[in-house]
Amino acid sequence: MKRLLLSVLMLAVLAACGTTPTKEQEGASVEDRKPIPGDPGAAKPDAGISTKPLVDKPIAVNPLKDPGNILSKRSIYFDYDSNLVKDEYKPIVVAHAKYLQQNRAAKMRVEGNADERGSREYNLALGQRRADAVRQMMQLLGATAEQIESVSFGEEKPRCTDHEENCWWQNRRGDVVYQGE
Repeated sequence: MKRLLLSVLMLAVLAACGTTPTKEQEGASVEDRKPIPGDPGAAKPDAGISTKPLVDKPIAVNPLKDPGNILSKRSIYFDYDSNLVKDEYKPIVVAHAKYLQQNRAAKMRVEGNADERGSREYNLALGQRRADAVRQMMQLLGATAEQIESVSFGEEKPRCTDHEENCWWQNRRGDVVYQGE
C-alpha cells in the first residue's frame, strides 16, 4: 500500500514539473535567405571555416603490422608429429586467406618447421606437410595458388633451443611471411 501511495506521489511530482510550451517557446521561424550576387555584406560560404586537413598525409595503418589486427599473428602451431591445423589457429589462417583474396597482388610464403626430434629428412618432410596444410586451407578459402609458396625448414630454424617439451611446442609451427618483409 505504501509503495502504491509513493508511486502515485512520484507521478504527481513529475507531472507538476512538466511545462506546456508558450507562444514564445514554440520555436523561431526559419527563413530561407540566399546570398545576393555582388552584395559586399553577404557572408562567403567558407568564411571562418578552415578547409586545411588536420594531417598533411592520411595515416594508413598496415593491417599486417598492426598489433591489434589478427593479421599481425603469423605463426600456426601444430601438435607433435601432426600437420593438422588446430581449431585455435584456424581464425588466423582464415584472416590471412581473406587478406590475400582481397589483395590479389599480395604474395606470401608459409615456412614449415619441426622440433629437433626425428631425423633431418623426416623433419623436413613434416615441415613441408605443415606448410602445405596451411597453404591448402588458404586456397580453399579463396587465396590463389600463385599467391602462396610453401617451404620447409625442418628443424633448422628453432624458435627455442632447450631440449624439453616446454620449448619444442614453439618449434612445431608454420610461419606466414609476406613478400617484402
